[in-house]
Amino acid sequence: MSVSPADDGLWCRRFHPAPEAAHRLVCFPHAGGSASYYLPVATALSPRVDVVAVQYPGRQDRRNEPLIDDIGTLADQVYGALRGWDDRPLTFFGHSMGAVVAFEVARRFERDGGGPVRLFASGRRAPSRYRDENVHQRGDDGIIAEVKAMSGTDDRLLGDDELIRMILPALRGDYKAVETYRCEPGATVACPVTALVGDSDPKTSVDEAEDWQKHTTAGFRLHVLPGGHFYLNSRAADVLRILDEHFTAQAAAHAR
Repeated sequence: MSVSPADDGLWCRRFHPAPEAAHRLVCFPHAGGSASYYLPVATALSPRVDVVAVQYPGRQDRRNEPLIDDIGTLADQVYGALRGWDDRPLTFFGHSMGAVVAFEVARRFERDGGGPVRLFASGRRAPSRYRDENVHQRGDDGIIAEVKAMSGTDDRLLGDDELIRMILPALRGDYKAVETYRCEPGATVACPVTALVGDSDPKTSVDEAEDWQKHTTAGFRLHVLPGGHFYLNSRAADVLRILDEHFTAQAAAHAR
């Protein structure tokens, strides 16, 4: 697996390296999620786009590392790992908690004079839209029930006691990070934002997703797709089409 000189392979995963690609897509997983969730995206877009999936600590091959249960700290470390990957235009895609992490990482890039050309915020309300949630304070059964309700993990896997013990710490830490996150008032990014949301997502209403437009000083688009919180599992073709349209537009802009 290819890695950047700025990273030793812990944070940045390339399942289908595309060294000749003109554009790079950086994908940020949801709470409890891992880089491998984006393997189908890398498969579909390679070799046209170089896809990098972020691997947070505390899961899969990083499960023995300390969890990071604070969005700001996580964003700082992800930004440090991604520096050096901006040798070509970056696009960010984050789902659920990953959308918030992507937003904060984009702000750090822009603070230092860089940044993505577009941020895709999927399945997450705008940073300024707050809900009082406490999943991370529930017992193990409560967290498992929440994950099942969101349909983010195969129920067969949640029936495996050994696997549950492996993923629960990451789930609890991630839920704490995103549930205690408070956006800095008036925080924006300079790149355009595209928000995507399922029309029956119990975690993010269409209005809450639309408010992402308040967090960009550039353009904004909203895509409402059929489905719940993990609408992209069943609407993968639609999401890939939206991404493909973005990269086609980017290629045309650079050809002028």
